[in-house]
Amino acid sequence: MKFDLIKKDPNSKARAATLTTDHGTIETPIFMPVGTVASVKGVHQRELRDEINPDIILGNTYHLYLRPQTKILEAAGGLHKFMNWDRNILTDSGGYQVYSLSSNRKIKEEGVKFKSHIDGSYHVFTPENVMEIQRTIGADIIMAFDECTPYPCDYRYAKRSMHMTHRWLDRCITHLDKLPFKYGYEQSFFPIVQGSTYKDLRAQSAEYIANAGAVGNAIGGLSVGEPAEEMYAMTEVVTAILPEDKPRYLMGVGTPINILENIALGIDMFDCVMPTRNARNGMLFTAHGSINIKNKKWEADFSPVDEMGHTWVDLEYSKAYLRHLFVANEYLGKQIATIHNLGFYMWLVREARRQIIAGTFREWKDKMVVQMNNKL
Repeated sequence: MKFDLIKKDPNSKARAATLTTDHGTIETPIFMPVGTVASVKGVHQRELRDEINPDIILGNTYHLYLRPQTKILEAAGGLHKFMNWDRNILTDSGGYQVYSLSSNRKIKEEGVKFKSHIDGSYHVFTPENVMEIQRTIGADIIMAFDECTPYPCDYRYAKRSMHMTHRWLDRCITHLDKLPFKYGYEQSFFPIVQGSTYKDLRAQSAEYIANAGAVGNAIGGLSVGEPAEEMYAMTEVVTAILPEDKPRYLMGVGTPINILENIALGIDMFDCVMPTRNARNGMLFTAHGSINIKNKKWEADFSPVDEMGHTWVDLEYSKAYLRHLFVANEYLGKQIATIHNLGFYMWLVREARRQIIAGTFREWKDKMVVQMNNKL
């Protein structure tokens, strides 16, 4: 993997860069649509490629391991071929999903025993077998196995958990060195900073992760219920320590405003289910604020969804028509809303990149944060 810094914003820590793997170049800042089970919900791969046009998407190790299972993915030649996607893929390690199964898992030094949400069967994730699973899935960027702590989190627990995540990282690296690539292209490995919302723990974890010498680094354990101000504070601590010449990935974040504020703090990569999940519930993101398209006020509004007239993707539908589809419970409504939201997120990060290169990011970001905070 190759990472090239193109431009830094003079009034913030924002930066524009390119990240190149064997499946192509990723222009950062970037948002990665979430394709949990080898599918971005509600979007055909053709629409994803031609309309939304992301350089990279995300898959989930936990879900893909359970279904369709790694033996199927290996027989297909890896996830790219299985889902007919020839661009970049990142897989998370399953740590967050294990965290979310709090009533159905047990964490020990060796790893995590958990109960499948599909059939109730028991499984174990260790740093070693998670590396093997991700090798078999075949993503271009793979993540270390970590423990994601909840919010709020007791300091002593957060500290113990962080140190265990560091020990797990060492085991991941040791085992990964023994595993050959499977499908004729390289995979890049990112460790994950933890430490909950404690600045001293975040700084300590960032130092440990930076010293691991990986080609890129991630920040986990945020966007788990903490106030946005605490998220930003932790990000600022960590980005001051992680090396500038490597990509920084903030996992599971977030709202459009979260994304812009974290770009300003030096983050390059993001993922979140929010644009797709909210779309299925009728919540649309626009440059002027968010819209609940199911509200009666849109019943006879024949204007475009975004009043600025931006065409994020090639969709020519009015608010009235989209509201009608939701009221009638037509699947097409959720599909159109999903494409709109993902298109908006991609426009947002690409416009942020353009503004960084132009040297005008900070002023533009401050204006957009005010606009996007509106409820239309």
